[in-house]
Amino acid sequence: MYGVCGCCGALRPRYKRLVDNIFPEDPEDGLVKTNMEKLTFYALSAPEKLDRIGAYLSERLIRDVGRHRYGYVCIAMEALDQLLMACHCQSINLFVESFLKMVAKLLESEKPNLQILGTNSFVKFANIEEDTPSYHRSYDFFVSRFSEMCHSSHEDLEIKTKIRMSGIKGLQGVVRKTVNDELQANIWDPQHMDKIVPSLLFNLQHVEEAESRSPSPLQAPEKEKENPAELAERCLRELLGRAAFGNIKNAIKPVLIHLDNHSLWEPKVFAIRCFKIIMYSIQPQHSHLVIQQLLSHLDANSRSAATVRAGIVEVLSEAAVIAATGSVGPTVLEMFNTLLRQLRLSIDYALTGSYDGAISLGTKIIKEHEERMFQEAVIKTIGSFASTLPTYQRSEVILFIMSKVPLPSLHHPMETGRTGENRNRLTQIMLLKSLLQVSTGFQCNNMMSALPSNFLDRLLSTVLMEDAEIRLFVLEILISFIDRHGNRHKFSTISTLSDISVLKLKVDKCSRQDTIFMKKHSQQLYRHIYLSCKEETNIQKHYEALYGLLALISIELANEEVVVDLIRLVLAVQDVAQVNEENLPVYNRCALYALGAAYLNLISQLTTVPAFCQHIHEVIETRKKEAPYMLPEDVFVERPRLSQNLDGVVIELLFRQSKISEVLGGSGYNADRLCLPYIPQLTDEDRLSKRKSIGETISLQVEVESRNSPEKEERVPAEEITYETLKKAIVDSVAVEEQERERRRQVVEKFQKAPFEEIAAHCGARASLLQSKLNQIFEITIRPPPSPSGTITAAYGQPQNHSIPVYEMKFPDLCVY
Repeated sequence: MYGVCGCCGALRPRYKRLVDNIFPEDPEDGLVKTNMEKLTFYALSAPEKLDRIGAYLSERLIRDVGRHRYGYVCIAMEALDQLLMACHCQSINLFVESFLKMVAKLLESEKPNLQILGTNSFVKFANIEEDTPSYHRSYDFFVSRFSEMCHSSHEDLEIKTKIRMSGIKGLQGVVRKTVNDELQANIWDPQHMDKIVPSLLFNLQHVEEAESRSPSPLQAPEKEKENPAELAERCLRELLGRAAFGNIKNAIKPVLIHLDNHSLWEPKVFAIRCFKIIMYSIQPQHSHLVIQQLLSHLDANSRSAATVRAGIVEVLSEAAVIAATGSVGPTVLEMFNTLLRQLRLSIDYALTGSYDGAISLGTKIIKEHEERMFQEAVIKTIGSFASTLPTYQRSEVILFIMSKVPLPSLHHPMETGRTGENRNRLTQIMLLKSLLQVSTGFQCNNMMSALPSNFLDRLLSTVLMEDAEIRLFVLEILISFIDRHGNRHKFSTISTLSDISVLKLKVDKCSRQDTIFMKKHSQQLYRHIYLSCKEETNIQKHYEALYGLLALISIELANEEVVVDLIRLVLAVQDVAQVNEENLPVYNRCALYALGAAYLNLISQLTTVPAFCQHIHEVIETRKKEAPYMLPEDVFVERPRLSQNLDGVVIELLFRQSKISEVLGGSGYNADRLCLPYIPQLTDEDRLSKRKSIGETISLQVEVESRNSPEKEERVPAEEITYETLKKAIVDSVAVEEQERERRRQVVEKFQKAPFEEIAAHCGARASLLQSKLNQIFEITIRPPPSPSGTITAAYGQPQNHSIPVYEMKFPDLCVY
């Protein structure tokens, strides 16, 4: 019966006859639209027949593909598309299975046209919102096949481009169909993401840099030329935009692996572009997850080449700046901690020349200039990210970085030896560079919170370092903190302007908080400025920084008392150049004279006291005529003009403290304080900072003499305490502390591991010893005092003390109450 029905068309089922009627005799005529309308009406009227219609269409399509009748294949796919668009009944799932089977058959074909045809049909299907869910549908094959098409290497460039674009569109369709359907296979699983993301990146990286668009999410032109790179970018944006909190990691990890496998960190252009796309596409509250992924990847590549690490850091910098506009959350200190750790590792690599600390035959030799490039990239990243943080987080970062700077103190011992000293110095320089980057542009109205005591103490202790580069960084950092009105660049050059109004300085009245800050820390600041001026290794940049620091203190933090102290300080610096107890070179002495002239010229015009201004002006004019080498215009130039004889400086060339005290005292300033010369007090900080100049010049002569000794007895010779003896004392104290720690460790270990009987015996012996000592003490304590009657002679003619019990002693009446 069934065989007869198959041969006779009139006896065949109606759905088969309707399907057969849509195919014309000549495939070039295309789909028979009238019959297609009948088939559609029949499918809508009898939904239970839809799965049979799909199965029959699938059977015909597979047969036509095998017979290479591609015209009928196109007609069948067109019919399927129209049925999908029209039918949304509950029984559509079985029809979809037949449809996907036919699409897979086309994708398996080696014909590019059939692959493109199948992809287009799948994309139309992906845009359909189904009324009923599917519990068993799988898209694994389509993910794999579309990813393979994205990597097409067809000989014909045009065909290759079409196949790649079809693959990208197919992946986009898979994402749209599955990403929001919880019943479908999870497209965010690593097995799928490891295929989808690299396929998109592969097409994205072939775009020409000159033709690449900005990665910010701007609307594209309506008539934009389609190409794989642009299509891949849109698909990647859509994929990341749909990612939930728990799926970000699976989407970012393939990006990192792709950049590693194809060595795309070193040029870093494509890597930066990728992560800009990522950061602008994901939801802002997920930004910190991307930052954490990059930080973890940087740690994982800590032994990679410096160029690779520098590329990761550059990408991290770009991503962090974008993330800072959203929500960075708890990753702030984590990011800085990772960067500082990588900075220290880079310093170790540069010093040792290898990643494992010892050079062997199989060790990869490290290039120092590449490590330096990486260190600069880290510092730049720290500064760029910190500039986007709010004030309170920036303050925390500043304190965090300062706590990492190795400084000579009792609580932070530094490494010894040549290698240790180099490591300490490089670490100090790099961390101070980072701190300078963070402090640049830092705005805080309250100096007490901007420069807390614990931070300021550690920062100023580095001013006394022997290294000139470190001192310069510290001065620049202080200037960055104090300059809150953008006046720093106006003091970049030292000069004696006759009218400072041309500088257009922004001056505000000193606030109450700033006044409290200066009362607490002013003497500490003055002392370090004074000691910095006496350094022999100072160059022009140091004096420019000192001048800028003095000027900014006068503008930002000055009141009447501060002005008086600053004038005393500068006059003391002038005395240093004049007396020259430090044996400074000629250039340093001339520089100190010039620095004092420039600052007093500035402060006299800021105070607007006519007599003060006149005195300063007279001295400057006298120097111009007789001693131009004492002015900044002749000293702070490329070829300074100096004088070899500075010992016979006449009084007319000096700023006189008595004269300044007289003229300012008449204007209400504290004349008594102005008359007192400024003398800084040297503290333990100088010894701990290892300043050779202080350690060698300060030699203390301590004379030990007992006051109770007779005059005829010879005095003990004085012990000379020099830098070497102080250093030895410090080293010995450290050794004693190490021995004490080792002894404690042994005691703890003994009580943890020794048998109970041994511990009991040891404690019993100590208890017996303690009891005997107590008995001796009690015996001495209760022994009666000696007799007031003197001594008696015992046997053998030896004198013996005669004691009377306490209860028998006679006390004077005054002792009785």
